[in-house]
Amino acid sequence: MLLYQIGITLIPGVGDIVGKKLIAYCGSVEAVFKEKKKLLLKIPGIGKSTVNSIINQKILERAEQEIKFIEKYKIDTLFYLDDKYPYRLKQCEDSPMLLFYKGTADLNAPKIISIVGTRKASEYGKEICSSLIEGLIEQNILIVSGLAYGIDTCAHKTSLENNLKTVGVLAHGLDMVYPQLNKSLAEKMLKNGGLLTEFLSKTIPDRENFPKRNRIIAGLSDAVIVIESAIRGGALITADIANSYNRDVFAVPGRLNDKYSKGCNNLIKTNRAALVQSAEDIKYIMGWELTKKTPKKQQRLFIKLSPEEETIVNILKEKQELGIDKISSLSKLSASKVASALINLEFEGIIKCLPGKVYRML
Repeated sequence: MLLYQIGITLIPGVGDIVGKKLIAYCGSVEAVFKEKKKLLLKIPGIGKSTVNSIINQKILERAEQEIKFIEKYKIDTLFYLDDKYPYRLKQCEDSPMLLFYKGTADLNAPKIISIVGTRKASEYGKEICSSLIEGLIEQNILIVSGLAYGIDTCAHKTSLENNLKTVGVLAHGLDMVYPQLNKSLAEKMLKNGGLLTEFLSKTIPDRENFPKRNRIIAGLSDAVIVIESAIRGGALITADIANSYNRDVFAVPGRLNDKYSKGCNNLIKTNRAALVQSAEDIKYIMGWELTKKTPKKQQRLFIKLSPEEETIVNILKEKQELGIDKISSLSKLSASKVASALINLEFEGIIKCLPGKVYRML
């Protein structure tokens, strides 16, 4: 079965979305390679060149070579239909069909945070990164990053120093470490975390591999934290992908004239990320506060809601979290009526106001 799982990732012109379509039409990944040509041609979006690649099956020779590498280095393979495949990532339409993993961390851990940022991290950025991770120690979270220089390296190192598991998502195969200077760090991560990739061995870290890598970083986690980024860059790509996956996104603000604060400041300004100053902000928004520190306000029984309040409660029950503008739009109530109703509902302990004027049910 592994032979065909690797093979389908090697079909020219077939990405993760089309590959999953092929499997769905044929019934299994093995059936894709054993299906008759005339039936393959009837699958929507599958052209002659793709079908010829499948029928020719020379790609399976490369798959056989990869299996030898996998067996030699005891690498785990995670196919998207497997139970062990990261369930958060499985929710993403363009998630990799096949992942290669070596490590000890549970990729389905209860709490996972991804941390990204510039390779040219300042001391301020590194200090904030360390502070945030240290403030989350009692949460026993899994920290995910990309093993690059700068913020990524700081995130992995701080996690290991505080005995938190950390996983590096690579833009190349598991037969190498890039950058080379992080090789010793990667070896430590294998003992208390792991290394994960969708790329076969002998794949070099080409530029186009990094955005693909970033979607795994975003999809694996409950939330993404951006610490220092220029107005353009990989960290912002990851943040945008995380938003498209409906993940929480946090950004650390910086000085207006700092080059590597502009990206974070713009994420906050355009409401694509919540402003974060400490680990407490993350725990509060994620609902990870410890009960002994923040006991919930008990709701009063038999509260009589106004028609406006009842409408808003029903909307929040369905949508979970919404900003005041969206609530106003969905409820077809004026902004003033929505604001008044939200204040009453919060006072009664029915809803909670999050940073950025976002509301959710308690």
